[in-house]
Amino acid sequence: MTENKLKLGLPKGSLQESTFHLFNKAGFRVSVASRSYYPDLNDPEIDALLIRAQEMSRYVEDGVLDCGLTGKDWVLENGSKVVTVAELVYAKQNMRPVKWVLAVPNDSPIKSVKDLQGKRVATELVKFTQKYLKDRGITADVEFSWGATEVKPPKLADAIVEVTETGSSLKANNLRIVETLMESSTQLIANKDAYRDPWKKQKIDEIAMLLKGAIMAEEKVGLKLNIAKKNLSGLLKTLPALRNPTISQLTDPDWVAVETIIDEKLVRTLIPTLKKAGAEGIIEYPLNKIIP
Repeated sequence: MTENKLKLGLPKGSLQESTFHLFNKAGFRVSVASRSYYPDLNDPEIDALLIRAQEMSRYVEDGVLDCGLTGKDWVLENGSKVVTVAELVYAKQNMRPVKWVLAVPNDSPIKSVKDLQGKRVATELVKFTQKYLKDRGITADVEFSWGATEVKPPKLADAIVEVTETGSSLKANNLRIVETLMESSTQLIANKDAYRDPWKKQKIDEIAMLLKGAIMAEEKVGLKLNIAKKNLSGLLKTLPALRNPTISQLTDPDWVAVETIIDEKLVRTLIPTLKKAGAEGIIEYPLNKIIP
């Protein structure tokens, strides 16, 4: 057995599935029993623990964990003194930051954050919200919400501060967004002492590199095709690439193979264009990682 061990915290809850997916693409096979808090990884140098994202930064700061994944929002809420190793822009539903917003019922007279003076605000992000209002000279009753925050206005609260990816849940509950208080994305954070340890720092940095590579590949695909040399220059004018496409000679001296990396959203409209330019044998394939 290896002597070196890295204590890694993985977020339990809304980020769990997307985090496991990202780790799998990065090359770490993660599995966990339904009632277990101890995931298995195919890396003997990592001991993993499932912890709610809201608590992660406290355990990393205290050294219970060497590193972990959590939102920037919870690092700020806890006031944790940790090292931010990497910004990993992914969330529960998509690859964009989430937003913490001030929301009120559609018919509420509240039009701006200034209108919260003397009002009651429900949120899970209590300390950050209190500081946000204090910095703007606003006194309001900010109370902790244990969940189902969207249903609390107007009877249980005048307004809420809630996290959203798309805003659809707020709209479904007849709420409108007044203001965005903060954008947050997932971060790989490390304990300060652990990150000063040469072996742990190298291990954490390697994990960060692989995770960033997996994120970079998430919305891109590879594309291969064959084309006659006489049509190559015309095709290259319409073919996007991460840098420059790779061109290889086929056994037929008049033909070449072209390979490139492109945004997946472009493929649907690009393939018909490539076909018209003379491309043949077009192959689209998924990617796991792109390491710059």
